[in-house]
Amino acid sequence: MKFETMKTVTLSSYGENVHFELVEKAKPTPSKEQVLIKISASSVNTVDTMIRKLGKELPFAADTPAILGMDFAGVIEAVGNEVKGLAIGDKVYGCAGGLSNLQGTLAEYIAADSRLVAKKPKNLSMRESAALPLVGITAYEGLIRAGIKEHQKVLVHGGSGGVGHVALQLARHFGADVYATGGGEKQLELIKSLGAKPINYKVETVESYVNKHTKGIGFDLIYDSVGGQNLINSFQAAALNGQIATTVSICEMDLSTAHFKGLSLHVVFMLIPMIHNFKREEHRMILNAITQIVESGNLTPILTDQSFGLEQALEAYRLLESGKAMGKVVIDH
Repeated sequence: MKFETMKTVTLSSYGENVHFELVEKAKPTPSKEQVLIKISASSVNTVDTMIRKLGKELPFAADTPAILGMDFAGVIEAVGNEVKGLAIGDKVYGCAGGLSNLQGTLAEYIAADSRLVAKKPKNLSMRESAALPLVGITAYEGLIRAGIKEHQKVLVHGGSGGVGHVALQLARHFGADVYATGGGEKQLELIKSLGAKPINYKVETVESYVNKHTKGIGFDLIYDSVGGQNLINSFQAAALNGQIATTVSICEMDLSTAHFKGLSLHVVFMLIPMIHNFKREEHRMILNAITQIVESGNLTPILTDQSFGLEQALEAYRLLESGKAMGKVVIDH
């Protein structure tokens, strides 16, 4: 039997100045619950760049040599005998590796847990599909946990970012009246083009935009994709008994405002199913819902103009780290 290999981009150690290396590795064989996917494209997320730099300072970083990358789109080449709902030849997408003991997507193939994989939207390319899983699941989970309803006033902090630009489109899909913060002209133009009312946080104070857009009452739901100390702004902008979802809460802060307003805080950490093998099937359910929303015309991922191949993975990571990327950074395989 011929021993099959695949091309991978691998890190032999972690750190700011460590380079990726092109390495031939054994092509994986799917277990009974896995699907083998030939990857067409993968995307870079902030958490990927953090793992590259910080490595084992993060409790979920893989042992080196490591193949990073979480998001992908591709075609199923083989299925385990206990896999349901997916078949050879299906065009799929997901967020399924790049941490703990899970091989990442900077490779030609991945054997992925089928519960983390769904059929991709028919109206998106492989590149566009690869941009969606992590940010899509993160945005969707936060809005659903915060109980989004029709006609609510929703504020998205960081509306032009990876998670933010998806969250504001999903909030509109759910029938909310959506506002979003941004800092530059291009960011504000993007927010407006996606159907939300832009707020320039560099010019407008929280008090001024709360008065302007909610008559001083505050927003019913706030999706804070900036997080950290910006949560103070979210507490100030929220209505009484308001809901706040955030993706960044590794910080210390005074919760007095949240207490006196009776706010609910929902912390979204979408890597939990991958790290802990906990409720992984929910990720497929969310991806299936996102596929339907995309196919209905209510969600479109925004990608950067730049294109990268596997050999240029480091340049792709550095573009995202630079903060100059408008839209998701995607790597073609």
